[in-house]
Amino acid sequence: MVTLGQRGLARAGGRGRRNHLAGWLFTAPALLGLLVFLVLPILVTAWVSTRHWNGITSPFDSQPAGLDNYRELLTEPGVRRSDFAKALRNNFYYVLGVVPVQTFLAFVLAVILNQRFLKGRGFFRTAYYFPSITSSIAVALIFTFLFQINGLINAVLPGGRVNWLDNPNGLLHLLFRQLGMEQPPAWLAETELLGLSLWEWLSGPSVTLTAIMLLAIWTTTGTMMLIFLAGLQNINPSVEEAAIVDGATAVQRFWRITVPLMRPVIFFVLTLGVIGTWQVFDQIFAISFGGPQKTTLTPAFLIYTQLFANSKGGIAAAIAVILFFIIISFTLLQRWLTRER
Repeated sequence: MVTLGQRGLARAGGRGRRNHLAGWLFTAPALLGLLVFLVLPILVTAWVSTRHWNGITSPFDSQPAGLDNYRELLTEPGVRRSDFAKALRNNFYYVLGVVPVQTFLAFVLAVILNQRFLKGRGFFRTAYYFPSITSSIAVALIFTFLFQINGLINAVLPGGRVNWLDNPNGLLHLLFRQLGMEQPPAWLAETELLGLSLWEWLSGPSVTLTAIMLLAIWTTTGTMMLIFLAGLQNINPSVEEAAIVDGATAVQRFWRITVPLMRPVIFFVLTLGVIGTWQVFDQIFAISFGGPQKTTLTPAFLIYTQLFANSKGGIAAAIAVILFFIIISFTLLQRWLTRER
């Protein structure tokens, strides 16, 4: 004999199954979109990276290459390995220069614009965010005019004119020369990594790449600022009010309350910054096209040149796969550095 309790459990179980099915039905379009536009392209790219594909004909008509494309990029001496190494070096300095600066500036601006006593907060938020929604190519062309030898930047800066857009000298090499190091130590000049000497790896960003980094910081800080601003406004005001009652100063409240509560947002912003900087392409294409002397070459731009200029679709796909794992590695490293202690 079935009791009322057993009937209630049966009805609850039926509702749970229906809700479970409804949940899958509602999420099916989004999951299908992720499968078609994200998962499948990644799998196809990984497959193409093991083929001799010219980028024009169907990849299904290509010949298998095994790991030849990866060996050509990582182990075999030649132009492609040296170009890939230069692209990694340049992009590493690009990430190292852009991500910390844009994150710091965005957080400072968000804290300032979150103050209640500040008048015209809406205007300032719009003004700081406006560069982020402007066409990147249009902004790059404007910066090209600003950084010309006879441009506004050299007119404002004291001292001699700087050739911003055609200067391959690395900042660290220039600093070493100022310190009297005209020739590198023998072990730095003779030790190689991916076809480049350690002295070339330690060149620092070129003057031209530095100008592009300034452009990237200017255009991306506004977006990161809005993300930080949303995180700050999500903090419960009662927490800070309790700290004020306990006698905490503004500096103590910032370091003991605001920063710890904003840690997930900081990790999110850093992750977006790393992904965006490792995929930089449009500014390079519009300003320098990889020059001068390949000091602004990046992996994303190298993918473009290998596919559309050299008809090496397999090499381009291999670079994309390596870049994917680089981004994943940096993301995991950031997660470890920003973890709860």
